[in-house]
Amino acid sequence: MNARTTRTLAAALSLTAALAISGCSSDADTKADGAKPTMTVSGAFMPEPVNDKMAGAFMVIKNDSKTADKLTGVTSPLSDDLQIHETKDQKMQQVASMDVPANGELNLERGGNHVMFMGLKNKPKVGDKVTVELRFEKADPVKVELDVKERTYNAQNSNAH
Repeated sequence: MNARTTRTLAAALSLTAALAISGCSSDADTKADGAKPTMTVSGAFMPEPVNDKMAGAFMVIKNDSKTADKLTGVTSPLSDDLQIHETKDQKMQQVASMDVPANGELNLERGGNHVMFMGLKNKPKVGDKVTVELRFEKADPVKVELDVKERTYNAQNSNAH
């Protein structure tokens, strides 16, 4: 081996080592800072529907992670058409997603943002449970059981922890 070959080999090994080290630290940083959020749900309910055309669902989705996420979809055996609705200026409209802030909550409540079931396959009664699956941009899906409540029921959202 001559000096030139030794220098070339040393440079190649140094470059390989630098790339390997930077790749490892980059992966570790991503995992530490970009951890997949975990969602929890509380107060989930559905008022007893008046008919089989539509129903609403309400709940609080809590994100205890440092990573913001988005609610992007909802599915249920009760309907093939579930929509995420926002309410602005007393008008509701379908949206593609809703933000779930880092270390925060998304409140889906009467008169505000909510999930809408369109075209129910059957009409649940007070005391029944309706299963939904919430889908997020980053977090794993979350299965939730909605308690079917009286039509006039309104949850008292208590944020006093």
